[in-house]
Amino acid sequence: MTQQDNIPTFKCVLAGDGGTGKTTYVKRHMTGEFERKYVATLGVEIHPLVFHTNRGAILFNVWDTAGQEKFGGLRDGYYVQGQCAILMFDTTSRVTYTNIPSWHRDLVRVCQNIPIVLCGSKVDIKDRKVRARSITFHRKMNLQYYDISAKSNYNFEKPFLWLARKLVGDPNLQFIAMPALLPPEIKMDSNWQQQVEKELQEAQETALPVDEGDI
Repeated sequence: MTQQDNIPTFKCVLAGDGGTGKTTYVKRHMTGEFERKYVATLGVEIHPLVFHTNRGAILFNVWDTAGQEKFGGLRDGYYVQGQCAILMFDTTSRVTYTNIPSWHRDLVRVCQNIPIVLCGSKVDIKDRKVRARSITFHRKMNLQYYDISAKSNYNFEKPFLWLARKLVGDPNLQFIAMPALLPPEIKMDSNWQQQVEKELQEAQETALPVDEGDI
């Protein structure tokens, strides 16, 4: 991006267990796939994702761990100067959700008071192990939550729109063009999608359970 200097640019940290779909998700955005840079010292790929809003273009430099989280945590250098974050777990794997509190703890130890979105990935898969009613961490920690499916592009833009509104300080900010995404690899079953959305809505309206610890 030659015009980075003219566009509001934000470092977005992407974190969560290996295999949750973080890299697949970020690579759906064509600019991020074609223009990524690799930082060998940190084992990080940086994907520049451009979104066009009613207030002009906005650029997220998304820092993806390139699998380094499999070696036990991430170094602070990955988080330093992060301005927003996406935490991701896999809705077909309970342990990836169980580990979210430790990812969140590591993140906020370095990056305090930044906007954070929690994403449950692979919601196109019907063998879902982490149902909406079990996903409460974001409510306890005042994070935003979205179900996503990278392969079907389902809800791709929502985490970035929510982050953009927080970072720019405009709750009415809108994307004026669809993000530059690769075509979906799969089509999400419409009946399943309706069920997923219904369960999430019902879960958000249910009172939080007490004394459950972090999860």
